[in-house]
Amino acid sequence: ADRNGRWSLLPDPVPDDTVRAHALAAQLLDRHGVLTRAVSGVEGLGERAPAVYRVLAGMEEAGHVRRGYFVEHLGGSQFALPGAVDELRNDASTLEDDRPGERPDPVVLAAADPANPYGGALGWPTHADVAHRPGRKAGALVVLDGGDLVLYVERGGRSLLTFTADQAALARAAGALATSVTRGTTGPLTLSRLDGAEVLERAVLATPAAMALLAAGFTTTPRGLRLTPDRARARG
Repeated sequence: ADRNGRWSLLPDPVPDDTVRAHALAAQLLDRHGVLTRAVSGVEGLGERAPAVYRVLAGMEEAGHVRRGYFVEHLGGSQFALPGAVDELRNDASTLEDDRPGERPDPVVLAAADPANPYGGALGWPTHADVAHRPGRKAGALVVLDGGDLVLYVERGGRSLLTFTADQAALARAAGALATSVTRGTTGPLTLSRLDGAEVLERAVLATPAAMALLAAGFTTTPRGLRLTPDRARARG
């Protein structure tokens, strides 16, 4: 029953393990685009992994998916939809050319989103702040720029970690985070700590990361750097 009290008749469970493995493989391909060994751990496949691998191998023989070495350092036996391979090649070509106006915009993702490779296919970059470590946690956010992790917003939005000193990258990432608030994708943010330090300390406010946040629309409040949808729209 749904929250309105309406009932729906669900189909009977499919007893055939192969059919269920095929459905799971199709779902994973649609979710990740490229399947690597690391996906098994992220998705918690466990004992279902061998069955999914056999289905993927059969789909590759039938020409429905491609098998190859699409992403470096993630091992062999990678499976991908043809469209995903084309997208990877296009993105790689754009980043290599690095022509003005053609670089993809930074993206703000939930840390647990399949599109975020960190903490799954890739390890989290090292960070000096050992008290606040990134993780694929519900409510946490990442900002990726050209595939590189730039910002990590801890669950609750009170702590932010940076993973670059590049001022241009920080400015782009802070702008993307502010846009996410503007669109309502992300709720209001009040950052009280930046890279493990109190954000309102004078030295912290003078850092490139804090300056990028202020330029993007965050304002100083007694509780920290804050941005709300109304404030973001006013600046826009």
